[in-house]
Amino acid sequence: MSDVLGIVWLAVLLLGNAFFVAAEFAVVSARRSQIEPRAEAGSRAARTTLWAMEHATLMLAMTQLGITVCSLLILNVSEHAIHHLLEAPIALTGWPEEVIGTIAFVIALVVVSFLHVVLGEMVPKNVSFSLPDRAALLLVPPLVALARVLRPVTVALNAAANGVVRIFGVEPKSEATSAFTLDEVATIVQQSTREGVLSDASGTLSAAFEFTTKRVRDVAIALGDLVTLDEAATPQDVERAVAQHGFSRYVLVNGEGEPTGYLHLKDVLGLRDDEYAEPVPPKLIRRLISIFRDDELEDALAVMRRAGAHVARVFDEEGTTRGVLFLEDIIEELVGEVQDATRR
Repeated sequence: MSDVLGIVWLAVLLLGNAFFVAAEFAVVSARRSQIEPRAEAGSRAARTTLWAMEHATLMLAMTQLGITVCSLLILNVSEHAIHHLLEAPIALTGWPEEVIGTIAFVIALVVVSFLHVVLGEMVPKNVSFSLPDRAALLLVPPLVALARVLRPVTVALNAAANGVVRIFGVEPKSEATSAFTLDEVATIVQQSTREGVLSDASGTLSAAFEFTTKRVRDVAIALGDLVTLDEAATPQDVERAVAQHGFSRYVLVNGEGEPTGYLHLKDVLGLRDDEYAEPVPPKLIRRLISIFRDDELEDALAVMRRAGAHVARVFDEEGTTRGVLFLEDIIEELVGEVQDATRR
């Protein structure tokens, strides 16, 4: 092989190694949330990239095969050419032929290793880390095409790797992880806020993360702190309570102070004048659902939404009523204070 051809092969193999390294990191680093919209818009490259992300271990087998082959061939095809090119200028020193050969080999090894590490490994890796989505859309389609051509080899390598992993008690995964835990999302938000790319001036995002850690007991209102009405209250009593306190909903209690239901202001607005002095008809009194005080607040929200209830009785381990939970108070944990339109 001529010296020029050896240098040409060095460039080709470095380029090939860089391609496999960049494609490997692109498959792992690309964000599915950025690729899916393009796939839905009809992009073939995006659809291929999604397939590769769902078969990540198979793609890694292909990239590792390519990197290994390129790495093994680089020194073999280039060392002789670089060695020969260096011999002539080093020979001018008049050193013995053995010394010249050794020095030329060491220099060739250092040069090839430097080019391999920098151009064949670090540069493509950094590009894929910096532009993962663009790198994936550009590099993954040809990688998938090559993997399909060499499918028997890549499938065999992937199966062998999975078998070894299982020996150590680890179940291998085929798809690249694209979901985040709640703690990871919170960290992302904090980092994005520090970097100035996300603003949470209202505190809504922070409140959403804190919301998932709260229990019903953290938001429930004790019976002693409530404005309540007797279960035999009349529409006039409701109107007086609204005029005095401004709340639109009132919990009804029996003689023992136990909540039995609740009324909304609009429940009594349509009554006739002769009904205003009589107790509110039982059919108009809304039912109180019961929620355990140690339930997670998000679970309580789901229960109240399914039941269509705005107020719930909160009970403890013994079934004793410990307070009342308002839907409005749950929502305030997420979006801040919600002011009742009629509140004084």
